[in-house]
Amino acid sequence: MSVPLDQIPAPHDAAQLTLVDQLVQWGRRRIDERVFRPGMRMPSIRKLALDKGVSRFTVVEAYERLVAHGYLDSRRGSGFYVRERIAPTLVAKGETPAVAADREPVQNTIDVVWLLRNMLHTSSPEKGPGLGYLPGRWLDGELITNALRSLSRQSGAQMLGFGTPQGFLPLRQQLQTRLEELEIGASAARQIVLVSGITQAIDLISRLYVKPGDAVIVGDPAWFQMFGRFASQGARLVGMPYTPDGPDLDALETLVATWRPKMLIINSVLQNPTGTSLTAAQAYRILQLAQEYDFIVVEDDVYGDLCPAGFPATRLASLDQLKRVIFLGSFSKTLAANLRVGYIAAAPEVAKALADQKMLVGMTSPELNERVVYKVLTEGHYRRHVERLRARLDGVRDKTARMLEKTGLRLFAPPAAAGMFLWADAGIDSDGLAAAGHEAGFLLTPGSLFSPHQSPTTWMRFNIANCGDPALPALLSNYLEKAARRSA
Repeated sequence: MSVPLDQIPAPHDAAQLTLVDQLVQWGRRRIDERVFRPGMRMPSIRKLALDKGVSRFTVVEAYERLVAHGYLDSRRGSGFYVRERIAPTLVAKGETPAVAADREPVQNTIDVVWLLRNMLHTSSPEKGPGLGYLPGRWLDGELITNALRSLSRQSGAQMLGFGTPQGFLPLRQQLQTRLEELEIGASAARQIVLVSGITQAIDLISRLYVKPGDAVIVGDPAWFQMFGRFASQGARLVGMPYTPDGPDLDALETLVATWRPKMLIINSVLQNPTGTSLTAAQAYRILQLAQEYDFIVVEDDVYGDLCPAGFPATRLASLDQLKRVIFLGSFSKTLAANLRVGYIAAAPEVAKALADQKMLVGMTSPELNERVVYKVLTEGHYRRHVERLRARLDGVRDKTARMLEKTGLRLFAPPAAAGMFLWADAGIDSDGLAAAGHEAGFLLTPGSLFSPHQSPTTWMRFNIANCGDPALPALLSNYLEKAARRSA
């Protein structure tokens, strides 16, 4: 069993630490931060000694101490590996431990803490190619400040109510108009529910529809945070592979015939992380499969506002008109990451059930945030702001793509004419590259986080808005060159 850090005596002054002590602290910190994750092989003794400028004896001693503290396993002839630190087994009420052990285990090992923690502690966006949002300097704080000033001139009494489970009605009415522009018909009163971002929307949907053992089809790769939510609900996550042209629909047909899923969740526009979008033919086929095999489709359109008019992409909800599709949207990518306002558009009975579920989980969402977004959308500046964001992304997309290719990475597909992500193949396990980036002060996102099973992979996601640090190309190319020499 590992010993908590706060129970391990440490000198009052870091300068008193021996080289072995310093290396042990370095290893513990990297494991606790999930830079080195369970099952991952630690750097070889020779490599770490060279990297840290210490003797091999020092590395061996540090590794042995980490073994003693329960952080590492030693495998003769193979090296040192990060140990799985297993939480106590949960036994359902009324079950004996033997019965619980005989049950088929529920998938609950999805680990996204590493990226989430580091996303919140990355000081400079230029050092965060793995971040999932745009840098603050690209956004327009005045839009939000002006909206707050406008609200401050209104009577404070209207801010004191509890709000409604469906959310601020004027914003829902504005969203009805925006959805009509996407050829999606949704009644503000009966079909739109405001939520605190896409994350809460996924949470409500999973609570309402997913039972332990239900199959949920997700992209492989796809947005990592939803994996943890569905897994905690007891879902069996089934990965749908992607091609450079979008989801592999032949594979999807096999998957739905085999697993009979409860639902499919998908970015139809600018998928995270591949950047691909659905064609009309692909969208029709997905809806045909949903009808034939009777599953729900959850369409996450969080990146939709980054698409210019006429962009070649088809939204499933525009074809289905919310009969089987639950449509999700948010403003976190274009206004502010911490302005947690999103929405769900669905059939009337589904919207009502989700609003009821929202009330049970957290009553209402913060109406002040919803009023701020309403002001931003209705004061006439949001569209121009989004156009500026698109233009800035257009200005760095090809440059970033060329930089990644020059350093030795291979792009999954030619860069789309919109969006913020590039999916690139490093040719080596990207966990190690992410760890090297962390040592150099960069937050890189290993592709394993985008796998529903966290499978090792050579792929990695890059946010094109956060790849401007001049040290990044050298970091990537040097690491890949060293890896190539080691494997030669």
